Amino acid sequence: MVISPSDLQTETSVTISNISAPLDLFGRQVQFQQITQALALDRDVLIAGVPGSGRRTLVRRAAAAVGAKMIEVDCIRAIDSKRFVQLLCEGISQGCKSPESIALLHKWVEEEKDLFSLTEDGKGIKLRQSETVEQLWQAFKSLLCLPHRLATSLNKQVVLILYGFPHIRPWDRQGEWETLLREEIKRQTAVSYALVATIAETSHPTEAIGKNLEIIRLTPVANEVVAAWAQEVLNQEGLAFDPRSQALDTFLDAVQGHIADATALIGRLRAVRVSKKLIGNAEIEQAIQALLADLSTTFESLLVLLPPSQAQLLESLALDPTDKPQSRDYISKHCLCRGGSLQGAIAGLQHKGLIYGSELDYRLALPLFALWIRQRLS
Repeated sequence: MVISPSDLQTETSVTISNISAPLDLFGRQVQFQQITQALALDRDVLIAGVPGSGRRTLVRRAAAAVGAKMIEVDCIRAIDSKRFVQLLCEGISQGCKSPESIALLHKWVEEEKDLFSLTEDGKGIKLRQSETVEQLWQAFKSLLCLPHRLATSLNKQVVLILYGFPHIRPWDRQGEWETLLREEIKRQTAVSYALVATIAETSHPTEAIGKNLEIIRLTPVANEVVAAWAQEVLNQEGLAFDPRSQALDTFLDAVQGHIADATALIGRLRAVRVSKKLIGNAEIEQAIQALLADLSTTFESLLVLLPPSQAQLLESLALDPTDKPQSRDYISKHCLCRGGSLQGAIAGLQHKGLIYGSELDYRLALPLFALWIRQRLS
């Protein structure tokens, strides 16, 4: 299901459930219900959003809500096919904690002993040391069948969560591994797949991996919801934004509907010491600058690791937001590369989750990072 404008309007209405929701679910009740309903119906989902938008928390809580066994694999760490297979082994092992699950792993390893062995503690599985390309491929095929066997043998729903699954594409140049994964998603009925990616993954409706998946897009949370939640959290600490100041507006402008940034900044404000328990302009500015100082090393490293064309475009969009970065005037103004190089830089930033697409005017996806860039360059 694709979120429609009416869904977003529902999200912006400030209700008691919005402002009293757990810290990790505020502003995401609509999407949480969508994911939970999809998993309850044994559907597969693609959860698309930028880093810090609540993707992991939502899918974990949804899987827990339907009582499913979770198998989590962080594909961002899969630098090659061997590492991907190892991560699948680790994810399955960590998801099998009950005696029944471990017993099934023992039986499965006995059947697949040419490719796998038990871990030292006997509670998990691991890939054998010597593998050829053909053995890795066979190991991958066998591992993809294991969650289905767990589900049917234990009579329990299994949710296989793949975080950042597009990261396998740099080494899966022929798309063979992704194709097999896609076939398993369509074939298996006892296992629900939850693919977690950036918004860029939904930019092309014909993308094969998106077919047969219920798509959940996580866009920025509405200011009204963030404001209501922030004030509710501060009230619990006996604090409030000074209504005579611009503190609340400054807070909203800094976080721009980004859940992780809002959570980090509200955490700073909860610890602030102010007279009369009112947070004013000075206090909010102090909290923002202290948070930026703590994040500066991370932001600096992130910027340095970007290709020059992407770093230049990111800085330009932070300083001078536009909904038309491909326009001749914008390219000339910021001395950007042209043609395919510029389009490649845009696509690269989108796939990294650093900017949104045309649907959100190419705005930077990490508001505090954007603020840090502006202050750094000015």
